[in-house]
Amino acid sequence: MQRLSIFPAALLSLAFSTSPVQAANAAPTWLASWTASPQAVWSSGFLLPSNVPAMLHGHTVRQVARLSVGGPRVRIVLSNAYGKAPLRIGAATVALAASGSSIQPGSLRTLTFSGQPAASVAPGAPLVSDPVELSVPDLARLTVSIHLPQASPVSTFHWDGRETAWIAPHDQTQAARINEGPGVQATTARLLLTAIQVEATAAGQAVAILGDSITDGASASLGMDARWPDFLAERLAPHGVAVVNAGISGGRLLSDGMGDNALARFERDVLAQPGVRTVIVLLGINDISWPGTAFAPREKRPTLEELTNGYAQLVAQARSRGVRVIAATLTPFAGALPGTPLSNYYQLDKDALRQQLNAWIRASGLFDAVLDFDALARDPAHPPRLLPDYDSGDHLHPGDAGNRALAEGIDLSLLFTNQSPRPAYKAVLR
Repeated sequence: MQRLSIFPAALLSLAFSTSPVQAANAAPTWLASWTASPQAVWSSGFLLPSNVPAMLHGHTVRQVARLSVGGPRVRIVLSNAYGKAPLRIGAATVALAASGSSIQPGSLRTLTFSGQPAASVAPGAPLVSDPVELSVPDLARLTVSIHLPQASPVSTFHWDGRETAWIAPHDQTQAARINEGPGVQATTARLLLTAIQVEATAAGQAVAILGDSITDGASASLGMDARWPDFLAERLAPHGVAVVNAGISGGRLLSDGMGDNALARFERDVLAQPGVRTVIVLLGINDISWPGTAFAPREKRPTLEELTNGYAQLVAQARSRGVRVIAATLTPFAGALPGTPLSNYYQLDKDALRQQLNAWIRASGLFDAVLDFDALARDPAHPPRLLPDYDSGDHLHPGDAGNRALAEGIDLSLLFTNQSPRPAYKAVLR
């Protein structure tokens, strides 16, 4: 596999370097090991269904998430970011996942919030659980169950979870599995759960990925952890480096879409995540292609200058927090979304703007480094198209093979230097 080149090589930094003495003496801290960026639930009139009920009342929501790096203790973060009223949590648990909705025997832990088993999530706010003793390995799959005892409008979610979640009646947070039956429904959206953090030493660090549906994994196989950030997490876990996915399907750099624009959510979804030292940005294709489609029929397409100014603002935000920014060029999309209401998503003038933006990304010198995903993913015989082996079939999103190629094409020295691999963290149930 050809590794993606670095532009320029001199910009490689020691952002992920830590001496052995520092690592040995560092106090435990918290590291983001998994995230799902919150979105506002859209109305029934939107082009795509939300796939969540309008109201939960007395239900348990059970979800599975795969961590990137492990640790001896975990805590979760819930979100009521778009709620207009307090959200009551009656009970919550975490466990090592087995198959489906089942959990591994002996791994169930009851979560508390400020020492209490129940809590309220304020409107617009997150809620962080107390730490719980649960030794989890790198790349562990965890099951989180949340009971909502009161009538709770569903206002905050993550639409494209790429995992099955279960919504079941009554408090089933302690159940070994959710049994299919009356009142039980499944969804591929995520509800309430927005992050899982692990205890780590101060040497623990994370790479965040800010993106759209290509990062969110729109065409990755359901339940297979086959998004390109998932494959990158497998490569980085032996180095103790977490990967957090801040992709939102339909996400845009400058304008709101199926979530807040990237400039508005960058602080919450990336910079505020504990341990993030580097961010990879793969954004802009929806800014270019949504205007004029059924998603945004009356919107004006942004100019190259507006797009580059948006990138510059992201970099300014990141560097004010000491976070490095790596930009990825936009992948080919000729013929995208055929036979759908978005069949005009691709046009020649849109692709011309994509290529102008890619040329700027490569040559601007603004970023700490560049990943040329365009060069890696395109068909040499027809450069405006994805390589057929990488194409999911919709000519926009890579499939599993394409996602793996993007992740494996990254030279890891781009992301950190002088950080020796550590033994994989292994679970020890107590």
